[in-house]
Amino acid sequence: MNKYRRAFYKSPFLIEFQDRPYYAYPMYQAATQALALGYKAISVIEFGVAGGNGMVCLEKHARILSKLLRIEFQLYGFDTGTGLPPPEGYRDVEHNWKQGLFRMDVEKLKSRLTISQLVLGDVADTLKDFYMAYKPAPVGAVIFDVDLYSSTRAALKIFDTGAGNLIPRVRCYFDDIIGSEISLTNEYMGEKLAVDEYNRTHAQRKITPVYHLQARSYRKKWHLKSFVHHAYDHPLYSRFIARDNDAVAGQLRA
Repeated sequence: MNKYRRAFYKSPFLIEFQDRPYYAYPMYQAATQALALGYKAISVIEFGVAGGNGMVCLEKHARILSKLLRIEFQLYGFDTGTGLPPPEGYRDVEHNWKQGLFRMDVEKLKSRLTISQLVLGDVADTLKDFYMAYKPAPVGAVIFDVDLYSSTRAALKIFDTGAGNLIPRVRCYFDDIIGSEISLTNEYMGEKLAVDEYNRTHAQRKITPVYHLQARSYRKKWHLKSFVHHAYDHPLYSRFIARDNDAVAGQLRA
């Protein structure tokens, strides 16, 4: 086990990551990859903020990981602010979701956040000038929790940008890709359909499961929701980082 993984597992903060480990995992993995490649800061994005408990959790994890790894986290939360938009048919799993669910109390949430920036409005519109308007650090991890196929399809445009706005392998979490006994989502509707369409239409960029998590004997449900966006056209994609990296190890506190 390399030095920065040992530091993580020996960290006194480890118990804190039991709060939404499916948020801590992509943040940690993105940060260690970024450090190995020489980045000093990364952005973490949540699509579908609702009441904001997820953003509060992201902030907590960011505080811990920034101290542990000495990397800066920039956090952005995308949401309509008014709840789910109108479903556009069966692909949006409208037997499970309806307009107005998960409405945000914007002012209350802002009072709970310290470093996050909320990006409010229809994601199909707010993403158009996101990189130009906010000038975020390269995106390292993305939480997709917008429920609908149409909203997920729009949110995936976060990856339709130049390689400089992304790290080579962006960690992703798709909260509703498995579904439930009611939703019964599958490859023909919901988040899975949006991911499959993205892969069909992007020759040099693909979203794949984290297969080694799925192979674990102690597999958790969130392991099946963990994915990676591969930017094969990224100039740093093939940079060798498999062994201990002095630049990364030097970032760690004793």
